[in-house]
Amino acid sequence: MQMEYLKRIDETKDEMIKTLQELVSIKSVEDKPAPDAPFGKGVAEALDYMLQKAEAEGFDAENIDNYGGHIEFGGYMLDEEGQIVGTSEEVMGIIGHLDVVPEGTDWEYDPFGGIIADGKIYGRGTVDNKGPVVAAFYAMKALKDSGYVPEKKVRLILGLDEETNWKGMKHYLSKVKAPDFGFTPDAEYPAIHGEKGIMVFQLAKKIGKTTGKGIELRSLKGGNAPNMVADYARAVIRADKMEAYEKVKELAAEYRNTSCTEENQAAYGAKINCKGIGKSLEIVAQGVSAHGATPENGVNAISVLMDFLRKIDIINDDVNEFVEFYNQHIGFELDGKSMGCGFSDEPSGKLVFNVGQVELEGEAVMLTVNIRYPVTLNDDKVYEAMMPVINKYNMGIIKIKSQEPIYMPADDPMIETLMDIYREHTGDREKRPIVIGGGTYARAAKNIVAFGSIFPEDPDPSHKKNEFIEIDKLVLNAKIFADAIYRLTH
Repeated sequence: MQMEYLKRIDETKDEMIKTLQELVSIKSVEDKPAPDAPFGKGVAEALDYMLQKAEAEGFDAENIDNYGGHIEFGGYMLDEEGQIVGTSEEVMGIIGHLDVVPEGTDWEYDPFGGIIADGKIYGRGTVDNKGPVVAAFYAMKALKDSGYVPEKKVRLILGLDEETNWKGMKHYLSKVKAPDFGFTPDAEYPAIHGEKGIMVFQLAKKIGKTTGKGIELRSLKGGNAPNMVADYARAVIRADKMEAYEKVKELAAEYRNTSCTEENQAAYGAKINCKGIGKSLEIVAQGVSAHGATPENGVNAISVLMDFLRKIDIINDDVNEFVEFYNQHIGFELDGKSMGCGFSDEPSGKLVFNVGQVELEGEAVMLTVNIRYPVTLNDDKVYEAMMPVINKYNMGIIKIKSQEPIYMPADDPMIETLMDIYREHTGDREKRPIVIGGGTYARAAKNIVAFGSIFPEDPDPSHKKNEFIEIDKLVLNAKIFADAIYRLTH
């Protein structure tokens, strides 16, 4: 049986590639609600695309109020002659998502083009998470077309707002029985037996009216999402003398970052650009985007811009205090140590601190922060640890999102099975189950773990410009997923 379904995956390689290209071409960034599209038209279109393809291939497919959907087969008990003698309501779930984060800037390839170059498919969502969803679909197709009838139902669940608030998954699970066990291919290999807790919040500081002559900060904005390392940040200043602009331009030309940490040395090369806009001066910092769970893979443009702003003599004391706060207590640190929350534990390592967005709006400046905290803690302890610093600078805190950590013993039978499959396909006998900072749909139901799709030796292009998946790895993922489905339902 195994040789048969693995062979079928190879035979459908071109079809798999085309499906992913077509799915990537749908811009499924969450948008304002529309009729029959609670997460925007693009997200709804992506769901319709997958469900229609599944029905055309003979799968059962269901749309749950446009908040999510699923594709499934199996759930039948057969006798020795292949006749159905019973059914099962036990469900093995593969939980993925079709929404993607905003594309960001400076792509070499069309972010929604599905362009193939150098053996890779480029586009937003190729690895997070449309590519793995397509791989899981073709794994199911190969098994079904090989005649495999699993006793347990195999269900590919399609989430629609994983990158934001999970309202879709909550609605879906309120209408459909949760899977009994399974995996989500939305992280990395090998098997992941724990995920750090996640908290998203805003820090707000009131900014009084600017009076007097000098340099005034008129605008400040950066970042696309809390769970992304900001690749762009912009400030606009207004001065009463042209000489002040010339001085700022000189500082920008000479700017070299000397504040970044050893784990974020790429920020040493960050640059500041200036240009006049009317009677004002625009200051732009360019960074490198990365997933908020792994900020060491990027360069935070907000931190670069804040580092530069401290070199400018701004006349508003509240603004200066905010800039001081940022550089003294956040800066380029990634573990929250200077905020008072530099926790770590043995199972999961250090806390991860990422500033995803900043905006000066009206009389307040807002920072949106995403923290991944160790599995032995809770968010109350993290908030409590930060309060002395927050209070020192007269800042307010707005709690937006909280997800508790999850943890499964490394010797759990499902973890051991997934590890065996990973080792068989890669030959890697050294790796052990891991704990990650990312937040996946493994948190959506009990007995779900993250498994795949990024291999240890490969870079993680999630949330970055020029996101891609290697075609060979797309096919390998499909084979690994097929074996996982077979072994866990056989």
